[in-house]
Amino acid sequence: MAKNLEMMFYGKHSPKRGYSWETPPAPIQESQIAETLEADVVVIGGGISGLAAAARVTCRGLSGIVIDKNDHLFALAGQIAAINTKAMADKGIVIDKKQFAADWLKVSGSRVQEELLWIFINRSAEGFEWMLELAEGCLDVGIYVGYKGPMFNEYLGTHHIFKKAGCDKYTNFGGGMLACEIFEKEFLKNGGQIFRSTTAEQLEKDAGGRVIACVAKGGDGQYRRYKGKKAVVLATGDCSDNKEMLEAFCPIGLRPTKQIPRHGNTGDGQKMAYWSGAVLDNPEWATIMHALGFSGFQGFFLHVNQLGCRFMNEDTWMQAKSVRCLMQPGGDFAFTIMDSKYLDEIGERWDIIGGQGMAPLSVVGDQYNRDIMEQEIQRAVASENGFKADTLDELAKQIDVPAENLIKTITRYNALVTKGDDTDFGKRGVLLTSIIKPPFYALKWGPALLDVLGGALTNAKLNVLGTDSQPIPGLYAVGNAAGGMYAIDYPLLLNGNSYGRALAYAMQIADSIQLKGDNL
Repeated sequence: MAKNLEMMFYGKHSPKRGYSWETPPAPIQESQIAETLEADVVVIGGGISGLAAAARVTCRGLSGIVIDKNDHLFALAGQIAAINTKAMADKGIVIDKKQFAADWLKVSGSRVQEELLWIFINRSAEGFEWMLELAEGCLDVGIYVGYKGPMFNEYLGTHHIFKKAGCDKYTNFGGGMLACEIFEKEFLKNGGQIFRSTTAEQLEKDAGGRVIACVAKGGDGQYRRYKGKKAVVLATGDCSDNKEMLEAFCPIGLRPTKQIPRHGNTGDGQKMAYWSGAVLDNPEWATIMHALGFSGFQGFFLHVNQLGCRFMNEDTWMQAKSVRCLMQPGGDFAFTIMDSKYLDEIGERWDIIGGQGMAPLSVVGDQYNRDIMEQEIQRAVASENGFKADTLDELAKQIDVPAENLIKTITRYNALVTKGDDTDFGKRGVLLTSIIKPPFYALKWGPALLDVLGGALTNAKLNVLGTDSQPIPGLYAVGNAAGGMYAIDYPLLLNGNSYGRALAYAMQIADSIQLKGDNL
């Protein structure tokens, strides 16, 4: 391992590993570069963070170029967090910003740059309202109904956006794809240029050490230089598709056998920043690891591991369920066990659950939809991620767990239900439901890796910092290529905060790049 990386992350007694990404590639020769294109701001990455930043700087009168390795617009998530928006005010929802900051720091082990957290807290609503303005009345906005219980504190500030009926301005119906389309259209309207199927490979500095350009290979195999007169912005996403970087920065990210496809998030921005002298987040980087492997529902019912034994308080969020599952024998998956009463039992408790991990994403809302819930379970059974049997012995055989263990576990669980007090794991008594009436169900679920949250450290202007703690002139980072805001786990205090940060950072970076005199 390179000496400065060894010292920066692991201290002087760290093992030497020699990761390939630590060594910068040889400079691309001038003779290989087919042409140079120039704009005030070059953004590397065409996801929500890159497109929002690019749209915002062009709204402020700057010219922009976006390059993206994907050949088409892509976004995965559907939720956008923002704090104290107009939509929240209309529902009487107000978040105490100071308490929210304290809770975020607590769940992150205090490993957070507070000035970056407060950019999200103070500017996410501003960014969200700006997005609505760009859409010119084409959007409906809903507020996601969060978790209601004692195990963790989930704030109500997660927004869903949908295209209004009759609006033909956009092709995407909702979520992150619609948000990206809004920003892309604004960027192009303002004269911005987008180059897809284009992979940035190197950053270039001038003689004074300022980052002035990136060199990227296009889909035609040609190298081109993209020069940013005012800034080069890293918005390349995370490193979840780079096993070496996961080993170095987030070993737990290697453990799930399921991964949500990330379309080439191979840590390109983190590597280029590192080669340019940037400081990266200390390991271990936070993960977004949701229990979406196999079936997408876990609920509050009994959870058993691959030995047929109970192992957790089921009244918690899906990130926690994923980590608990990883700690079990096998670790790839566990099972939710319930009986034929499950539809009634969910409906009777709908007003006291909510949140990811307690109800399927497809049915989270103000009203319980029994039909959609039943369809969710039927899909799991049809895909062989759900199992149905008339006896517990038969169910145990179907899921390949020791029948003796499963029956013993269920017998003990039913005794706790009768007592109304979970003295084994402390679950709310109101969520204890018996498993006595056939047919019986087992739903297979397990952890799936979505993202790894860590990257180049920045100051409050989002200017990337070097090993001397000074800004690297000309180089900025946003989104999951930027570090400083996450640690341990992705905090589901407010679902969709990664997208909310993208909007807040777009507002911040446009202000930073336009500063006079001291612009870096």
